Amino acid sequence: MLLALATTLRPACRQITRNSLRFASSNPPRKRLRVSTPEKPANGEVEPDKWNYNSSSLLEGDAKTQEQLAAYPLVDANELERHEKQPKQVKMLVRDWIEDCLYNPHYGYFPKQAVIFDTQDIVFDFPRLRNSVDFQEEVGKRYAAYGSDEHEGPGRQIWHTPTELFKPWYGEAIARCLVAEYLLKYFPYEDFVIYEIGAGNGTLAMNILDFLKSNYPEVYDRTRYNIIEISGSLVKLQRKKLASVHPCVRVEHKSIFRWNKKEDSPCFVVAMEVIDNFAHDMVRYDLKTLEPLQALVTVDDRGDYDMIYSRVTDPLIADFLKLRRRLGHAPAIPRLLHAAPSLLRLYSNLPFAPNLSAPEYIPTRLLSLLRTLRTHFPRHRLLLSDFNALPEAIQGRNAPVVQTRFQNTTVPVTTLLVAPGFFDIFFPTNFERLRDMYEYILAEPAALASSLGADFFSSYHPSNRRHPVEGVTSASGLPVGERKSSVFTHAQFLNTYGDVEKTRLRNGENPMVEFYQNVKFLF
Repeated sequence: MLLALATTLRPACRQITRNSLRFASSNPPRKRLRVSTPEKPANGEVEPDKWNYNSSSLLEGDAKTQEQLAAYPLVDANELERHEKQPKQVKMLVRDWIEDCLYNPHYGYFPKQAVIFDTQDIVFDFPRLRNSVDFQEEVGKRYAAYGSDEHEGPGRQIWHTPTELFKPWYGEAIARCLVAEYLLKYFPYEDFVIYEIGAGNGTLAMNILDFLKSNYPEVYDRTRYNIIEISGSLVKLQRKKLASVHPCVRVEHKSIFRWNKKEDSPCFVVAMEVIDNFAHDMVRYDLKTLEPLQALVTVDDRGDYDMIYSRVTDPLIADFLKLRRRLGHAPAIPRLLHAAPSLLRLYSNLPFAPNLSAPEYIPTRLLSLLRTLRTHFPRHRLLLSDFNALPEAIQGRNAPVVQTRFQNTTVPVTTLLVAPGFFDIFFPTNFERLRDMYEYILAEPAALASSLGADFFSSYHPSNRRHPVEGVTSASGLPVGERKSSVFTHAQFLNTYGDVEKTRLRNGENPMVEFYQNVKFLF
């Protein structure tokens, strides 16, 4: 049956393994992909492209074919939104490939395939469940209510979030965190303004607002809850679910990357289980020169996929690499090779030595988010949570998990080059690096932060510190120079803000605290 799935979803998806849960532990098999690196030397001739893991002349690729791939027109995800089917004979950056696979309105994974697990109005009675096994059996019953996958090919793409599994207690923990900050710094002089990016079924918004209405009515009366949602179907669901119950909710059907309104008031930006699906770019380093190369996905005239590499010309990739160097975050190159040129030359001249470093996925869209926050939400406080580690990832540093569901079973694959729309692609986040990036960008003057120009890195000060906003003590009301954001484990955050007794099982286990150990918070 898995062979039938692989045939249905194009030849690119060949190696399939089984997976049960996102937070299981496994070492995925590795696959070697052919890539090309067309370059023009001083004499103007194009060097023949080589196999990625072996530079022997016995295994050189078809230079003519690779030249044809490199000559394809470059497209981006915005252009592809107009297409009802993915076009052929094109190339695109890896981030545009991922965005097209996930978000294309005609064939993308989220608009057409994904379903967020929803227990409807049912709340688990945790104190009556004996242990975590009983809890998982209850979750399994809710999944079974969606029906089984009886047809050939990919099944119903259902995925769950802690917001849905532990409602309303998980949402109430978020509410306590936000309202504590608001009461400490802004009440009663400012409204309680919240922006949630990607609100899913609207459950978190409902739980937060229900909690405020019952426990802090004076705060609820001053609450403005804004949702920024890219999915048209979820926009309709959120409006239907929330508008009649909480009139303070406003839902904007827009990508956060296209946000163009400025919020001058103090506000809270909430992003829960969102950035794992932010598109990344892929870079690799030439192991002779240590020059970074950007990856592009090609779609040939038969609809088959390949990857080629070129020198970094994309401004966003270049900005990220520049920022990373400034923050001292090491690239995916062995330190010894980077520090010792003689060792690098020796290594690159070994027989059958790779000519490129391992793939590295860099969070360029996350950088776009930080720029958006700096430009359009200058007085915000960010509450963000997502995966910091993932099992079953494909090969590479910071690599994603690429998976689908087939006959009620989660199936991860070992390549990024899969049929658009049928696979979830989600990434881990290094929260310590994210904190450094976030604090650095928000500490810079607005004119520089919105555009990383030549002078952007001219003055550096310690991470996790901010300069004051003009006329304001600091962006969040904290004393100037005080640490702005911190990283918490999932358990640390919930033990601080959650009513953990509500989710404790009879044997003392607490799935809300103990599950999702590969999740962290930034606040």
